[in-house]
Amino acid sequence: MTAAPPVGARRPSRRTRTTALVAVAVLPLLLALTGPLIAPHTVDTPVTAPFAAAAGDAWLGGDQLGRDVLTRVLHGGTLLILGALLVAVVTTVAAMLIGCLAVLRPTLGRTVERSADVAILLPPLLGIMLIALAWPGGGRWAVITAAIVLGTPYAVRVVAAAASPLATAGYVEAALGRGESTAHIALREILPNLRATLLTLFGLRFVEGVYVISMAGFLQIGPQPPASDWSLMVRENASGILLNPWAVIAPSLAIALLAITVNLVTLSLAPDTTAKAVTRP
Repeated sequence: MTAAPPVGARRPSRRTRTTALVAVAVLPLLLALTGPLIAPHTVDTPVTAPFAAAAGDAWLGGDQLGRDVLTRVLHGGTLLILGALLVAVVTTVAAMLIGCLAVLRPTLGRTVERSADVAILLPPLLGIMLIALAWPGGGRWAVITAAIVLGTPYAVRVVAAAASPLATAGYVEAALGRGESTAHIALREILPNLRATLLTLFGLRFVEGVYVISMAGFLQIGPQPPASDWSLMVRENASGILLNPWAVIAPSLAIALLAITVNLVTLSLAPDTTAKAVTRP
């Protein structure tokens, strides 16, 4: 018989791990959203020589015009976060509503499946370029619209696949026997059992929104110079990466950290649906 581990050696609970992870993840989010308030310099004012190395007044050096890299990094995340958040919210809500209804209406389900097949085959970059060409003055809104249009069919298919087994559950059949409406069954019987799927999907859609908006910014589809944007900073300063690497590394790390932390938080907040292992004493 194996002795039980001492109380102090037990692993931290799921709630403790989740709280710690959320606290860690909130810090870069708050820093990105409040960055303009704590930036040391004016965003468009040159303070060093072009591509100057890190120095006293410019902790991350200067960019291609001598502007403070740290200041532009602190200014460059707000619109990206808000845009990715809008993409994630709209896509997840649309997937939630349409996906739950699709499993109860076969015609709608087939339409969703065909639309998802087409959306998956269309490269995101091509979709962004098509919408940008059709909406020349759209800027960042055109990119956000492209991310929503391209991401919604796939997200709906994911929700429909997760809801499909629930459509034949006993409580759903009982609701059908009582004569409940399709909307009632979808929103009151099926949707509450999809919390883990929806939280995970929200995190993935947020990361996808960051990826799409950043890729468009790198290609100068959306934000234009002299706007302070992380992806635009990578493009503008790529030619001087050997002179001041931080002008490229700092915004790149900011994008990666934002995507990773948000995804980890949504995964940790999702209900644990795995069966607990039975241990013998």
